[in-house]
Amino acid sequence: MAQDFFLKMQAPQVDDRPMWDVIFAVYGYPALLLAHKLKIFSFLADGARTLADICNSLNIKKRPAEAILTVATSLGFLSLQDGRYALTTISKDYLLESSPNYFGFFWDLMIDNYQVCSFQNLERAVATDSPQAYGGGDIFKSHEEQIELLHRFTHGMHSISQASSLFWPKLMDFSRHRLMLDIGGGSGAHSIGAALKLPNLQALVLDFPQVCELAQKYITQYGVQDRVKTHEANIWSDHWPSADLHFFSNMYHDWPIEKCSFLTDKSFMSLESGGRIIIHEMLYNDEKTGSFAPAAYSMMMMGWTEGRQYSGLELSEMLQKSGFEEIQVQPSFGYYSIVTGLKP
Repeated sequence: MAQDFFLKMQAPQVDDRPMWDVIFAVYGYPALLLAHKLKIFSFLADGARTLADICNSLNIKKRPAEAILTVATSLGFLSLQDGRYALTTISKDYLLESSPNYFGFFWDLMIDNYQVCSFQNLERAVATDSPQAYGGGDIFKSHEEQIELLHRFTHGMHSISQASSLFWPKLMDFSRHRLMLDIGGGSGAHSIGAALKLPNLQALVLDFPQVCELAQKYITQYGVQDRVKTHEANIWSDHWPSADLHFFSNMYHDWPIEKCSFLTDKSFMSLESGGRIIIHEMLYNDEKTGSFAPAAYSMMMMGWTEGRQYSGLELSEMLQKSGFEEIQVQPSFGYYSIVTGLKP
């Protein structure tokens, strides 16, 4: 029997690196979150340091420090020259709190809620088709009831929105639009970015009162309070104020397709002729064969919300069904794209 098995044994047709990559993702990428939590990136803001400097200053033993630093270096977040570790462009852009594109608040949100992506919780989310964040249930209801959760979530969302908010306004000619309604706009990051890039545009951040209070602080911080305002409302049940540009970012992926269709229909009914809708999301390709980023983002949504990522084709069909015309899908910044259409 053993001899037969040996005789049937054949070399595989491809090597096993993708099998290892799954395991290495589980252990490797969290090292960057650890580096962030241990403040390695902020420690290196003043200049390159040796392994011994880092160990002594941050009170980390040599073996774990070297393991974390090597992961960070291998992934391009640090460089190593002449025995000294230094920040790279990406870590300066996104991992120093002094940077306007600081991403770290979103990493903090992931660290604070790391149990959501545990195997057990993801398995439970898949088995029950329900989110597991904050112990399960509607995260937005939890935010209404626990203001500290809302603050950390809003700061995290601001953190991942600042950079992309400066790019989508340049993708098309939006110059004829005068007032953008940023629906579920959170911190107002995209309204602030749009105001900075489109000098004739005013923006209104629509969200519930506790979020608007936070958004107002960001709006003041960026000095755009004369052009960006807030409007306290429930996006589902309240009337939307008049605007000629509706903007949704990271909103549709929070909800199942029925609720997304409701928002699309409400947008169409609220806009005047010539008004435009923009949906800013990470999109599956139309064949639903990838790419990996939106596929993984859908898994994140599995743990956090009742939503998922959509393809450009799915959102285009949704807009078309509501009545929008001249529908376009355009890649934007990083993994993001916009899907947009005009009300005839």
